[in-house]
Amino acid sequence: MRARGLVNLRAVLAPVAAGMCVMAAAAAVLVPSLGGGAGEEGPGRGGAAAPAVTHRAYGPGAGRPAVAKCTARNAAESLRPSPDDGAAVSRIKEKGQLVVGVDQNTYRWGYRNPATGKLEGFDIELARAVAEDILGPHPKVVFKAVPTSQRIPALQRRTVDLVVRTMTINCARKEQVAFSTAYFQAGQQVLAPKASKVTAFDDSLRGKRVCTAAGSTGESELSARRHGAKVLTVPNQLDCLVRLQLGEADAVVTDNALAAAQAAQDPAVELKGKPFTDEPYGVAMNKGDTDLVRRVNKVLDDYRGEGGADSRWMRAYRTWLEDDLPGISGPPSPEYSD
Repeated sequence: MRARGLVNLRAVLAPVAAGMCVMAAAAAVLVPSLGGGAGEEGPGRGGAAAPAVTHRAYGPGAGRPAVAKCTARNAAESLRPSPDDGAAVSRIKEKGQLVVGVDQNTYRWGYRNPATGKLEGFDIELARAVAEDILGPHPKVVFKAVPTSQRIPALQRRTVDLVVRTMTINCARKEQVAFSTAYFQAGQQVLAPKASKVTAFDDSLRGKRVCTAAGSTGESELSARRHGAKVLTVPNQLDCLVRLQLGEADAVVTDNALAAAQAAQDPAVELKGKPFTDEPYGVAMNKGDTDLVRRVNKVLDDYRGEGGADSRWMRAYRTWLEDDLPGISGPPSPEYSD
């Protein structure tokens, strides 16, 4: 069951806002493994297993696809799934553990449950599914807290094997890292107090202090179109909610999936206007780990199942996201480049 003790954060988070920023700045801080990973809770949190999916096997050298120019239309394309072990998957098996870059401050997605002290959320559950597929039942999963701006450097330095942290797939990032197919579709939106005169991502932001996470797509959008706002950047999106609660910011620009989770924590704020971008979330990996990309895409195919109500994706959605993001009938369909 989900913890419900996160509604009013003013008293809880204000004294520790500075501490959270210090924690987030330490990108390589080790978050302890949660008692052996997925074996603790069991796959899928109950329910029947999704139907088996047949995956194509790729021979040696197949991990080097033809390079196509990335555009907004094909940015979410990835490599076709395969169960084969290549250099990256073998490296993980030899280590006997999967090291995953995650968030521990985003309610519903990746957060530390105050009642249990354990990491929970939609992204955490997906990371465990990848670990189960590669390492078998009861895998060892090491979670590392990585702030938004350090996701790509952590992958490039190989301090993590992959990042599962509400990370939007786009062409600029694909120059630096590799992505799986999309596992969730979000969009940038404005979060502000219910009584605010801010109405959307428009000129109602003029003269307002608008908070967003450094290295996020929200920061990119505000760099392109400020609408006369003064932009404030922080290491993690939850820091923006704290700034909003302390009166140090007037609005937040972030993915609507994250904003909805923040609104669930504080009933005094709400989403304003409509989403103004497309934000497909993907699992990010080192650009050279093509076999791992194919393996993660195989896991995602299994996770989506046949698209039915009892797929593992839908069970995770109902557990973590449906209360705040109702009406989603299933995951985005995978798109492939080869």
